[in-house]
Amino acid sequence: MEHITSLQNPRVKQIVQLSKARERKEQGLVVVEGAREIGLALEAGYELQVVYVCPEIYAKSDYPNLLNQIDPSLKIAISQTVFEKVAYREGSDGLLALIKPKNHSLEQLKMSVKPFIIVLESVEKPGNLGAVLRTADAASVDAVVICDPTTDLYNPNAIRSSVGCLFTVQVAVCSSKECLDWMKTHKIQSFAAELQASEWYHECDFNGPSAVIMGTEADGLTPFWLQHADKRIKIPMRGVIDSLNVSVSTAVLTFEAMRQRGF
Repeated sequence: MEHITSLQNPRVKQIVQLSKARERKEQGLVVVEGAREIGLALEAGYELQVVYVCPEIYAKSDYPNLLNQIDPSLKIAISQTVFEKVAYREGSDGLLALIKPKNHSLEQLKMSVKPFIIVLESVEKPGNLGAVLRTADAASVDAVVICDPTTDLYNPNAIRSSVGCLFTVQVAVCSSKECLDWMKTHKIQSFAAELQASEWYHECDFNGPSAVIMGTEADGLTPFWLQHADKRIKIPMRGVIDSLNVSVSTAVLTFEAMRQRGF
């Protein structure tokens, strides 16, 4: 197994470069850190290009058998100094992989008979995106659709905050119009979350094919969704602050839908 100890090694420089969205797009590669996350990516059918292993750190991993599932020719050992240079988070378990991203089109989504979809318009913060993906996994929603994104789906912080749920949830990326047309074709009712809406979220019926449409924390939804959504709904705000974090709001609406569906 090749062993890297120098911070000047071209492979180390490549990992650092992949922290930028432009480089990820140009190289067609994504950085995934952590044995759990890499394992989930493997289960989801992602193609590994290389796996970097820091033996000293990985010896303490909660996933000691993961390396047995990986082709030996893909493994490269790196020193602890090098790993600490390229790692994105604290408390990592000594594994970092480069994988090929997937094509996330609406046409590839597989829907249940009565799907429930989370739609995020122009999501800005990778941490919020990751948190929503965790909610989507916990509730076992059919898919998360990201419209007109301003952050990269494969941002390392999005992967980290999703704890690997990026690889367990169906995700599509498209324009808002494409999403709306697709939902109409599949007869999915849309519920736009808005502070000034007239209907309380818990008084709405989510039992049919449904989608909650979530906007940004700063500006909410654009007029496009407020004009085209089937219903506009709101969450009661009883404190001084008039809004919740978008990931929290999404969780509130999603689990109300799951409650109604008896899940």
